[in-house]
Amino acid sequence: MRKILVINAGSSSIKAVLFSEDLAALLSAAVLEIGGEARLHIGATEQPLVAPDHLAALAALLDAFAAHGHPIDSLHAAAHRIVHGGRRLLSPCRITPKVVAEIEACIPLAPLHNPHNLSAIRAIAELAPKLPQFASFDTAFHATNPEEALRYALPAAEDAKGIRRYGFHGISYAGLTARLPSLSAAPLPSRLLALHLGNGASLCAIRDGRSVATTMGYSPLDGLTMGTRAGEIDGMAVLRLAEEYGIAGAADLLNRQSGLKALGGASNMHVLAEMDDPAARFAIRHFCYWAVRHSGAMIAAMGGLDAIAFTGGIGENDAHVRAEIVSGLNWLDAEIDPAANAAGETRLGTRKSLVAIWKVLAYEEQTIARDALAQYDVLPVAANSDQSTRLR
Repeated sequence: MRKILVINAGSSSIKAVLFSEDLAALLSAAVLEIGGEARLHIGATEQPLVAPDHLAALAALLDAFAAHGHPIDSLHAAAHRIVHGGRRLLSPCRITPKVVAEIEACIPLAPLHNPHNLSAIRAIAELAPKLPQFASFDTAFHATNPEEALRYALPAAEDAKGIRRYGFHGISYAGLTARLPSLSAAPLPSRLLALHLGNGASLCAIRDGRSVATTMGYSPLDGLTMGTRAGEIDGMAVLRLAEEYGIAGAADLLNRQSGLKALGGASNMHVLAEMDDPAARFAIRHFCYWAVRHSGAMIAAMGGLDAIAFTGGIGENDAHVRAEIVSGLNWLDAEIDPAANAAGETRLGTRKSLVAIWKVLAYEEQTIARDALAQYDVLPVAANSDQSTRLR
């Protein structure tokens, strides 16, 4: 049985899930607070840990998996979530020195993410030099957007620097399009509005299985109201904030002090619902209003609407938000079933709704494992050669 270790590395944490070749999750683990008071979580247990860097954190994770019956020599591949693939990394792939160089080249586009993704890749190469590594990119799904959707109306020199729309949550949307036909027992709808709603939130217009528009742009800041991100904001307002707070201060305000947190006093939608005060209620209305408003743009990009699919933490768990957003699309004869919605069922539309409505669980790690297995099946015989030096 082939086993794939899926790794999601952040600035101070690494999360890992081990999958079998039938995409069943065997074991999950995480190291939190890397470089500080680190903690190892595996299964239902937690313990303190000395982890000054990602190499030490991954070594601890691999030891923990081995202690639970999954030694490193039983693994067949490691697969990584990479936030930014830029213009060239447009599909899941085997990690090679050339791919590492391309991920490095994208660091200016994702300075808070790609360096840590690379740290995990290099740590695995050091700790398990014969283990093939693969990458899936959050930006890749949106590479099918038309150039009119990707290009800002800026001079060509700025576009050449990489200042253009990329979109994110692509791994989630790729997984959704792969899973929905099995849930609906029907072909993928031709014009699908997908809503990935969580602390980070975006919409995607999926036409015949391909992204044709999305709400996030150059960075994950653009588009919808989010947990702590402002979402869409006029560029001149950003410049005003930068004048007042400096670039770093403005970036912190827009990315970490805004969104639901700024409007309602909490970044968590469930907490806001429990607060039940005017500011919290306004924050929820703001979130739903902008989701509906941006939905109109996505629907226009597809030339109509056949189905809606909710995913992400809020999309999967918040019946009120789902109902409010669908209510704003009632003019398209989209109608949610109150009982099915309250129960969190997979099929959410009423029988007379002309637009199918679905809830699809976000299995991003499973999607990354599936991507890696597809690439593993076409590996050359020499794929397991030592990579510790080549990927440094």
